[in-house]
Amino acid sequence: MTTPAEGFWGPPTSTVDWCETNYEHFHHVAELFNSVSSLAMVFGGLLALVLHRRVLERRFLAAFAMLAVVGLGSIGFHATLRFQLQMLDELPMLYLALIMVYILVENRPQRRLGVWFPLALFAYAVLSTYLCAFTRGPLQFFLFQVSFASLEFFALARVYLIHRRSQDASARRLFQLGVSAYALAIVLWLSDIQLCPTLNEALPARGIPNPQFHAWWHVLVSCGFYALLMVIAHDRLKTLGQAPGVRWAGGIPFVRGHAPP
Repeated sequence: MTTPAEGFWGPPTSTVDWCETNYEHFHHVAELFNSVSSLAMVFGGLLALVLHRRVLERRFLAAFAMLAVVGLGSIGFHATLRFQLQMLDELPMLYLALIMVYILVENRPQRRLGVWFPLALFAYAVLSTYLCAFTRGPLQFFLFQVSFASLEFFALARVYLIHRRSQDASARRLFQLGVSAYALAIVLWLSDIQLCPTLNEALPARGIPNPQFHAWWHVLVSCGFYALLMVIAHDRLKTLGQAPGVRWAGGIPFVRGHAPP
């Protein structure tokens, strides 16, 4: 977006500039709402890590930690709109999606596939990193979205299959909450891109502030992703022969499991 005055970080070098007026509130922060809302990912990842560090396998802990890294990268990206920090947002998103694909495919007590599968995921990560980091402009944005979305929708389809076969009412409710938040987040993300002139110019001209849909995307996708992760974790504990259960603390769900008697 056009800046009212050039901010601390200078003109944007990122390949995308979201629908929030740059440096509107602080000289050192390009997009305040998008930066602050990214804390939801950091909080969700760290909270899941703390609650499940002695409950789930390292693959899940890696996913939780990567979610927090995505949030930190997102804060840096939106605060500066520098291309280098954009990569610290987008590339961890790809790596998180690849971890999720591994968790969802290797979902039996013993390894299903050979060593070729993690190697294939690693090769995908290398290729995607190269394509995203060494291209510019709309092409870079397109390549990242294709790379990430293909993994994202594959993972969502696998979680839906978990939901279909689950007989646990609490896990099914978590899925419904998670996918609803995720779907609404995607709608707001698309609206922020497609309706930006209306949101950032027409509405303020009538005294209505920009609703900051991209910031709400951060919050909703964090909530949705966390809930869906709990569904996957619940299924994993069941697969490992434990008796999983969903518990709530302060409105936040987490899973526990124990060996059946």
